[in-house]
Amino acid sequence: MKIFYSESLPDYDSYTFNYGIYCLKEDQAELPVIYEKGFLPYTGNVSLEYDIFYLARSLRVDLSDFEDTSENRRVVRKMADLDIEVGFHEKVDFLARDPHFKDFAMAYCEARIGDAMPRERLDYILSRSTGSHILSFVLDNEPLGYVLCTLYDSMLHYWFSFFDVKMMEVHPLGKWMMWKSITLAKERGLKQVYLGTCYGTKSLYKVRDHRGLSFFDGYQWNKDIQLLKSLCKSDADAKPADQFKRSNDANDYLKQVLKLP
Repeated sequence: MKIFYSESLPDYDSYTFNYGIYCLKEDQAELPVIYEKGFLPYTGNVSLEYDIFYLARSLRVDLSDFEDTSENRRVVRKMADLDIEVGFHEKVDFLARDPHFKDFAMAYCEARIGDAMPRERLDYILSRSTGSHILSFVLDNEPLGYVLCTLYDSMLHYWFSFFDVKMMEVHPLGKWMMWKSITLAKERGLKQVYLGTCYGTKSLYKVRDHRGLSFFDGYQWNKDIQLLKSLCKSDADAKPADQFKRSNDANDYLKQVLKLP
């Protein structure tokens, strides 16, 4: 793996000089380290020949600490009348034998994601080796949803999910699929499930729903969930500088973040 920095907007007034931080994956075996360092796969440019990851405030579940919350149990009760069959498939084999998957995924993308996910980008995402497996959720031989995920060693990344939009109107299908994916990972003896980025108030459902959470704060995996909630709620606010420069006591900030004496 190679880490590189791409210069962004400078602000001389606050001496803040931003850089996007990226990682080049050179081998699939590097995935656990890449995710551990807080990186997530980048697919915004479909002409990229390389597997690039970006550093972000990402979220993961430490499965040794995971147990059902009251919200998890509520969602499970809502889905209890449905006998959903869950399958776990290697991506390459699954795509070769299921010609309808892409149409199902695109129908969801057109309804819920829009122009950010054209067919060309979906094809590109599915072509990358990072996404290795697909979870299928089927009811009475009809698909309800799929999850494209990354599985390597003891980690799973819940990457892209696609749902039956009509079913979502009457059942908490999306929440149940995320919960089911986490429980399956724990049953398989995995250690972590990565849930993608955690920005803004729309991401708070991930934070409220699951135990065993930590977030990458730019330096380490942080279990301060109240801080995470506060960050998400303030993400839309204009900020004059980064957290270090905005802190009331910069020395205390460094002591907390870097665990200094």
